[in-house]
Amino acid sequence: MTSLLLLLTACLLTCMGQVSQKFAVESWRDQPDGWAPKLRSLWLWSALVCLGLGLLVWLLVLQRLEVGVAYPMLSLNFVLVTLVARFVFHEQIDGRHWLGVALVIAGVVLLGRQV
Repeated sequence: MTSLLLLLTACLLTCMGQVSQKFAVESWRDQPDGWAPKLRSLWLWSALVCLGLGLLVWLLVLQRLEVGVAYPMLSLNFVLVTLVARFVFHEQIDGRHWLGVALVIAGVVLLGRQV
């Protein structure tokens, strides 16, 4: 159970990092050219913190699970980011993409029996 919670935490942190990256680049549209204003973006720092913490949690996952089981479970990020893209960023997701999401979920359920 601890392994599963750690794995889900790693997925959530990685997803939050990806979403923060998207918010960061969206906020840069209104920024002047140059790196200094971009480096002050709270979204950028949020992305770095989430991805860094996600990496540390991922290392804990790898201590407990075989990489052949753990790594495919990270595909949950594909599902989570797709949901955020659709419902937060209002991006259009086509039927093939949703089919891919369903297949990923099926694969995670099958692999989840080993966790």
